[in-house]
Amino acid sequence: MPRRRRSRRVSLSTVLVIVLAVAVWVYLYGPEGMRSEAGGGWTFPGQSAPATSAPLDPATLDPDLAALVVAGPASTAPYDRARFGEAWADVDGNGCDTRNDVLIRDLVDIAFRADSNGCIVRTGTLHDPYTGAVISFTRGPDTSEAVQIDHVVPLSYAWQHGASTWAPERLAAFANDPANLSAVDGPANQAKSDSGPAEWMPPASGYACTYVDRFADVLLSYGLTVSPEDFDAIASVDSGCP
Repeated sequence: MPRRRRSRRVSLSTVLVIVLAVAVWVYLYGPEGMRSEAGGGWTFPGQSAPATSAPLDPATLDPDLAALVVAGPASTAPYDRARFGEAWADVDGNGCDTRNDVLIRDLVDIAFRADSNGCIVRTGTLHDPYTGAVISFTRGPDTSEAVQIDHVVPLSYAWQHGASTWAPERLAAFANDPANLSAVDGPANQAKSDSGPAEWMPPASGYACTYVDRFADVLLSYGLTVSPEDFDAIASVDSGCP
């Protein structure tokens, strides 16, 4: 009898081990388990999957965003700012260079240099969209840089995503297109450099929707591609916009 009871206890223990092993296998590999197919870490029930593991549903995208062509850099040719022509050329022929055109559009309380025929901004006030700061602008070698003109889609970004094949006239038009230009806080512009939305967004979160819309609109207008990372960043912001 003792031997029979001991044999029964061993048998039950073995069954429990087997059942437990099967349950663990089903949990990890069966239909209820959620292992990342991309080889990422485990995602247990009740835990959100990493944002990058969930593909965007084209049906939920803004139609304009869905029209963007997602691709890596299209050119390995070295970027050269000079290929885009003279900086701040008067491409529209109104007698004012592009920098002053943008300052006139974006600043308030403007005063012009007396001998400039209403072209050269001497002072003004910028309500900076990138930081939300109010910046006093005074033209001068030590003060002008407080307000800079940003290319929403940077020239080097455009170059890598399709502009390297353009004719000089189109390059110059792009570099001076008001739709791609904003007067902004100088340090914020320097921090942005040639980054896309995946690497840099305006510190003022309330401007995020406008910023990604402008970025996408410029890409579409000029037939430029967008990197996968920047597309995801744009779509992520856009999904929370009105």
